[in-house]
Amino acid sequence: MENGAKIFVAGHKGMVGSAIVRRLQSVGYSNLLLRSRSELDLANQADVFEFLRVEKPDYIFLAAAKVGGIHANNTARGEFIYQNLAMETNIIHGAYLAGTSRLLFLGSSCIYPRDCPQPIKEDYLLTGPLEITNEPYAIAKIAGIKMCESYNAQFGTKYVSAMPTNLYGLNDNYDLNNSHVLPALIRKAHEAKERGDKELVVWGSGNPMREFLYVDDVADACVFLMESGVETGLFNVGTGIDITIRELAETVMKVVGFKGEIAFDASKPDGTPRKLMDVGRMRDLGWVAQTGLEDGIARSYRDFLQNVAA
Repeated sequence: MENGAKIFVAGHKGMVGSAIVRRLQSVGYSNLLLRSRSELDLANQADVFEFLRVEKPDYIFLAAAKVGGIHANNTARGEFIYQNLAMETNIIHGAYLAGTSRLLFLGSSCIYPRDCPQPIKEDYLLTGPLEITNEPYAIAKIAGIKMCESYNAQFGTKYVSAMPTNLYGLNDNYDLNNSHVLPALIRKAHEAKERGDKELVVWGSGNPMREFLYVDDVADACVFLMESGVETGLFNVGTGIDITIRELAETVMKVVGFKGEIAFDASKPDGTPRKLMDVGRMRDLGWVAQTGLEDGIARSYRDFLQNVAA
């Protein structure tokens, strides 16, 4: 990307979008187009098309999405498929109409089949049924990937898709009703410590295995992809290392300083048994994640104490 290029970060106030903004600014990009939801409703096609027609960004990072954990995905199924489809189709087609040839689309590892061979390669997309609890969200993200591929094929655009594993970090969502597992555990462990509880209740069996990536690492990967000259394709972004939910809970308890026991609530769903990304494509390009899990959780807990608990 040229210094001085006009860069639109869609979803710049979210966890991933704000990390992308931090990364861009840290390496000298200053001509950033940033619009809050009150300034630009990304689900409104006419407004998005007009914004992109007038501003004509050189590059777009499409980080805007409606996101949540198992409970949110499973109960707001209509909202998840509609809002994500609306935002991504408006921005991708609007970018094409405005002459923006470079775009990076952010997806999610839940696009892959529920019972995927491990680690998950990009080639496994659409080879089996999805995890039912987040199927609407996953289908919306798959549509975005295929839209990028299709526009590249027909119109000669250079739209790339990045599929991050489970993310956490600064600006995360700690609402226990709709957050992901790691921020939920940070909050629950902190509140259990504050109350002097004897145990920490964790959803499910504790046996599922998950991979976690600090959000500033995925931002670094996204900027890396745009700067690398890659013009098309799907790229998994992760650490290539996974742990059980039990081990995750134990690490969170260590960082937070909660000394109690873990109690598993087997009445709650486990979700996908295992979800580990094959990150060989990114490694071959020269990118690897830099933040270790315990260090990332410690940074996240400091952010939680400053911005949520306070």
